[in-house]
Amino acid sequence: MSHTESDGDDTNARPIGIYSDYVCPFCYLGRASLSQYQSERDEPLEIDWYPFDLRADKRHPDGSIDHSVDDGKDEDYFEQAKENVRRLQEEYDVEMSLDLSREVDSLPAQVASFYVKETYPYEQWLAFDEAILDALWREERDIGDADVLADLASDVDLDPEEIRDVVDGEEWRDRVTERFDAARREGVTGVPTFTYGEYAARGAVPPEHLQRLVEGN
Repeated sequence: MSHTESDGDDTNARPIGIYSDYVCPFCYLGRASLSQYQSERDEPLEIDWYPFDLRADKRHPDGSIDHSVDDGKDEDYFEQAKENVRRLQEEYDVEMSLDLSREVDSLPAQVASFYVKETYPYEQWLAFDEAILDALWREERDIGDADVLADLASDVDLDPEEIRDVVDGEEWRDRVTERFDAARREGVTGVPTFTYGEYAARGAVPPEHLQRLVEGN
């Protein structure tokens, strides 16, 4: 994918794509930036979300995570990440009670969210998606817990038992794993990655960068 500006044609014809992982703080901050850009537009801009697994290199075939695997990220890395999160929080005026989420497993949330995205109307998926993000980053709830996801589903008028069944089953977990693999094949190496047509921008970029991506200004 080319990290350049779009040509500005058909700016309302398609949604903006987002590859993201719920446990990535920069994905939460990137969504805040996108919300600011969306609020400034005359026409609505929908989101086409693609799940991405930041813990793929630590994940066992059964889906569990081996936190002992060395991924090359030491404490200096995490301290720098925290500094960057705090800087962007201030820049985008975002309320967060967490700056990193190193222990929470996002796979159950991604399975539930992908199911809702593929099965229900856009607005209902978006409400569920935003509820998951806020539950983790503002309320410090464990979005890897089926009980939490069931509560969030109920809050947005989804059947909590349906969401439990999806999280506990294999069908949608397999579909999400396939989607993770597809993201890698498509050249996505980190998140958030925003796409519009053949163009892309990686990171929690400011609203004006997203405007250039979509509108080519």
